[in-house]
Amino acid sequence: MQPTAVVVGVGSEEGLGAAVARRFARGGFHVLVGGRTIEKLERVVKSLSGGNGTPVVVDATSETDVLQLFQLASSPGAGRSPASVVIFNAGNNQHIPLQQVSAAQFEDFWRVGCFGGFLVGREAANLLLPKGEGTLIFTGASASLRGRPGYAHFAAAKAGLRMISQSMAREFGPQGLHVAHVVIDGGINGTRLKNQRPDAVAHRGPDGLLNIDAIAETYWQLHLQHPTAWTQEIDLRPFKESF
Repeated sequence: MQPTAVVVGVGSEEGLGAAVARRFARGGFHVLVGGRTIEKLERVVKSLSGGNGTPVVVDATSETDVLQLFQLASSPGAGRSPASVVIFNAGNNQHIPLQQVSAAQFEDFWRVGCFGGFLVGREAANLLLPKGEGTLIFTGASASLRGRPGYAHFAAAKAGLRMISQSMAREFGPQGLHVAHVVIDGGINGTRLKNQRPDAVAHRGPDGLLNIDAIAETYWQLHLQHPTAWTQEIDLRPFKESF
């Protein structure tokens, strides 16, 4: 039976979600590639090793969508076993001075960055705990650990996601579920940053941004860890990044 992985929060082919999907496909998994835009998901699936994936349109903030995704994850098709790996990578980021953040904006950031993680994490636990094994990985950020001017809305969501990860690790780790939180401490060299801040990409120069495939490799290694030596939290940054 071919193993199955779920990656939630996949956008462009040059994004972290796509890189993680490619890494697990290369490792022999069939990947349920989850995101909001079918055109982007189909392009990512085509980039997987042997096209070894299924695009799934899912809004991580919708309980109905998440439940439907995990119904598929529990019965992914003939010759495939139910998902044993779940990765939550959904998130958004934008600099907005606090006095200009509307209530709707604050709630939207929280729903995508934190509430979506709760929904996906809960359903991952429901799927994986009966097996007594599995991997659940959350993508965090510098804001998971510290708030900065103009990023209170983002930090609130990411800090909340970190607490979900810690709570789940303590509750479900003894039952065989490996829950890990990856702090991405620096800019990611992907489509979003290139489009939104090309000046920052140029300023950082070679190796000044996190390589998406290098991050994805860390996710793969987290999955492979022996249960006697699990990582709950790891931080990744370019060697040029101050901290």
